[in-house]
Amino acid sequence: MAVSYDKLWKILIDRKLTRTELKDMAGISFNILAKLGKNEFVSMESLMKICTSLNCNIGDIVDFLQESEGLQK
Repeated sequence: MAVSYDKLWKILIDRKLTRTELKDMAGISFNILAKLGKNEFVSMESLMKICTSLNCNIGDIVDFLQESEGLQK
């Protein structure tokens, strides 16, 4: 199973927020941002902080893909 955070980046664009602003709002580290940028798994705690700061649900920022889909992206 692969993960995609494309929805998260779309939300940031729509709200005119930078990744650094997200980091500060959510209280997450640059390391977490780097993992998100590489579509790597991050802790549920980090995802919860992001959802809380953006006032959204986890399904609004994360997609879980089949391995074959993840390899194509």
